[in-house]
Amino acid sequence: MATRHLYVVRHGAADPFGELTGTGERQAHLLGERLSRSPIDTVLHSPLARATSTAQILGEHLPAVPVTEAPELVDHVPHVPADPPPAWAGFFDGYDAAEAAAGANLAEALTARFARPADTESHEVLVTHAYQVAWLVRHALGAPPDRWLAMSCGNTALTVLQFRDGTPPALLLYNDMSHLPEDLRWTGFGPGTRP
Repeated sequence: MATRHLYVVRHGAADPFGELTGTGERQAHLLGERLSRSPIDTVLHSPLARATSTAQILGEHLPAVPVTEAPELVDHVPHVPADPPPAWAGFFDGYDAAEAAAGANLAEALTARFARPADTESHEVLVTHAYQVAWLVRHALGAPPDRWLAMSCGNTALTVLQFRDGTPPALLLYNDMSHLPEDLRWTGFGPGTRP
């Protein structure tokens, strides 16, 4: 039975203009070293610069592996709740029905392409954004759409999902930063105590 192994990662730390910082480049190299020990078939990435640069660095550590853009991995808000939690009300303020529908369509395209078994055994790295990592995890767990709001994802943190016919999706690893030294962990989060 073929299994689709998805190694889903958020891009490295980026500046306000969406370009990788020196920290983001170091994070990507360390993730590349970790992934080089896995049987990766392909690296797919969002079209945005921070994800593209991260994927290119990963490719340096996976020299025989193709690195390809996948528009479904672009950063977007996958779901606008009808009644957002008070802490998120400001974030969703101004989203109109058309923007919410566009985000939902992108989220559907993301799961339709990646959140399903493959025809042959595959090991795919997806370099994307925090919301897309959360959406894929939420989808794999069969959680309600609003649950993506409660999941945070660090820069170059590794999440591993498996899809095979006849069984529910499996979440093997979520937001793992063990390949990063302490000073490179927890970037991409707001302030707060970390475990």
